[in-house]
Amino acid sequence: MEREVRGCTRRWCVALAVMAAASLAACASNDFQRTTGPAAPGPGATELPPPANGQVRVGLILPLSAAGNAGVAAQSMKNAADMALAEFKNPNIQLLVKDDGGTPQAAQLGAQQAVDEGAEIIVGPLFAQSVAAAGQVARSRNIPVIAFSTDTTVASPGVYLLSFLPEADVRRIVDYAVSRGKRSFAALLPDNAYGGVIEAAFQQEVARHGARVVALERYPSNGASLADPVRRVAQAASRADAIFIPDNAAAAQIAKSLASSGVNLKRVQLLGTGLWDDPRVFAAPELDNAWFAAPDPSGFRSFAGRYRARYGQDPVRTAALAYDAVALVAALVKTHGQQRFTEQVLTNPSGFSGIDGIFRFRANGTNDRGLAVLRVTPNGAQVISPAPRAFGSAT
Repeated sequence: MEREVRGCTRRWCVALAVMAAASLAACASNDFQRTTGPAAPGPGATELPPPANGQVRVGLILPLSAAGNAGVAAQSMKNAADMALAEFKNPNIQLLVKDDGGTPQAAQLGAQQAVDEGAEIIVGPLFAQSVAAAGQVARSRNIPVIAFSTDTTVASPGVYLLSFLPEADVRRIVDYAVSRGKRSFAALLPDNAYGGVIEAAFQQEVARHGARVVALERYPSNGASLADPVRRVAQAASRADAIFIPDNAAAAQIAKSLASSGVNLKRVQLLGTGLWDDPRVFAAPELDNAWFAAPDPSGFRSFAGRYRARYGQDPVRTAALAYDAVALVAALVKTHGQQRFTEQVLTNPSGFSGIDGIFRFRANGTNDRGLAVLRVTPNGAQVISPAPRAFGSAT
């Protein structure tokens, strides 16, 4: 199963606001504001026809009938999408819900059906192969996609990823560590696709700051055979200011093994990613005072409370993304007229502000997010460096 679903249980926070550059103006519920007026039509811009029946049609593609966690996540995300419309005042949107069952063939068919039914934009799918299939259909009709995969290889102009990309976590935590005097890094990474993405981003970010990697080891992604990788990193720990452990499943065991191998965890700073927003991490005494990058948790708490009141159960973590995507679409419909889904609007460099903080889409389909840095405590995560409120102001 892809990492998108593995992250569904992470408890972070959501409440959406669209943001650009000027004065604040209320646009929907208290959780959604914009800071810019409608964009002026560009030279030669093509005007979209009025939506059928006075409604803007939006395709929503999710693996609703998929087995296991995927189907559970999809239903929670659909609930969140419906909730976004319910909380948005007069959204003038019709959701065209399509079930891809978790397969690229069904995602392609769902995308084709949505555009044939008049969808001006597609929200979803969740998995990388499905995003690629749906994106192919959407691009042929010049219709943008806001998808939820964390695999940046399926991002492209017009196919935008709203997900939490691991590269953003790495960038934020390395930036913060360097700002606090950490110059030499070691790392223990899972030997899987996620570890490969993390390794490339980690090497790049450390080099960008002129710092150095003194040791980097991979371990089996099932957590077995940790002894040799941990021993080699422990041997190099005297030359490291910080040790990066990006996964959550093995973090506690790795930290305990490092301590048993003689590493002074009060001297060497342990670092993690947003996956660390996990009770297993907070319960591990060896990880106390470790740092990790993630969205400020206050937003998701608010969103989750409203979701529970509405549906009588907790949302999955990715439900926040579905809420944000639909709320963003609704705000753009309200504020940007016929230019609502143009590349110029969707890639506004000032970005948007959602439940999990600010984000913006890049022209290549990836995103930037404003993340906080949090400290592990036995009582949960504590913010030690707030998330930026605008791009360019991160610590």
